[in-house]
Amino acid sequence: MSHVEDELSSQPECWERAAREAGPHRAALPVPGERVAVVGCGTSYFMAQAVAALREEAGQGETDAFAASEFPRGRSYDRVIALTRSGTTTEVLDLLDQLKGTVRTTAITADPETPIRQAADDLVVLGFADERSVVQTRFATTALTLLRAHLGLHTPAAVTDARAALTAPLPEGLVGRREFTFLGRGWTVGLANEAALKMREASLSWTEAYPAMEYRHGPISISGEDTATWSLGPAPEGLAEQVRVTGALWIEGGLDPLAELIRVQRLAVAVAAARGLDPDRPRHLTRSVILTP
Repeated sequence: MSHVEDELSSQPECWERAAREAGPHRAALPVPGERVAVVGCGTSYFMAQAVAALREEAGQGETDAFAASEFPRGRSYDRVIALTRSGTTTEVLDLLDQLKGTVRTTAITADPETPIRQAADDLVVLGFADERSVVQTRFATTALTLLRAHLGLHTPAAVTDARAALTAPLPEGLVGRREFTFLGRGWTVGLANEAALKMREASLSWTEAYPAMEYRHGPISISGEDTATWSLGPAPEGLAEQVRVTGALWIEGGLDPLAELIRVQRLAVAVAAARGLDPDRPRHLTRSVILTP
C-alpha cells in the first residue's frame, strides 16, 4: 500500500479527533463578526476557498480566501488564518512575516517544529494528521473538518459518509476515462478545485474544475465519451441531462461533499495504478515548496 492510500484511509478517525479538538482551539480561531482572510498554497488554498464560503454562508462574517502569494496588502482584516501542512512553505512564511504586528494570525499545521512557530501569533497543531506523502489527503480534510466543527457545521454523518466513501465501489467505467471535470457550488467549489488537483498530482490526468452553473458557459463543449463529469454535491437542475447528451459519464455525489472528495482521492490512486504510476512520487513535485532567497 502506498503512503497516500494508507493516509487517505485514516480520514474518518482523523475527522472525529479534529471535531473533538475544535473546542480547545477556540481561542485561536475567528469569532463571529470578525473580518477574516484564509490563505494557503496548492491544496491548502483550495481548502481556504471552502472555509471562506462556509463561514460566510453561516453568517459569521466577511471571509476571503487567497493564495498566499496573492494576498492583497491594502485590505484590512481582524485575523488571517494560514493553512500549511509542512510549516515551511516560503510564500506562507513570507506573508506572515509581513503581517506581523499588523493583524492577528493563526497557522494550522501538522508540524510545529518548523519556522511556522515563530511566524504566526497562534498555532493549531494537527500532528495526528501529518503525512509522509507529497500528495495531501488527510491533513487538508482534517483541517477543514476542524474549521467546520468550529463553525458548528460538522456532524457525525460526515464521518459515516467518509467510511462509506472508503468502501463503496467506484462507478463502473470511471477509471478508464481520460478527462475528468469536477463541479461545485458554494463551499464545494474549493473541493472541486482540490479534486482536480488530486487527479493531476497522483495520476497525471487531464482535469478541470468549475462552479457548476458556469459549466454551461463554454466548458461543456469539451465533454465527450472520454470525459467523466463529477458534481461534488447537488447539481443545478437539468445539468446532468445536458452532460449525458455529450456522451460523458455523469456522477452526482450523494455523500457529504467532503466524503465525496475521499472518493476522488481513491479514484486518483486507481487511475495511477492503471497507468503504472506511483502516486507517492508525483512528477516535478516536492512535499513543500521552499524557495531559495
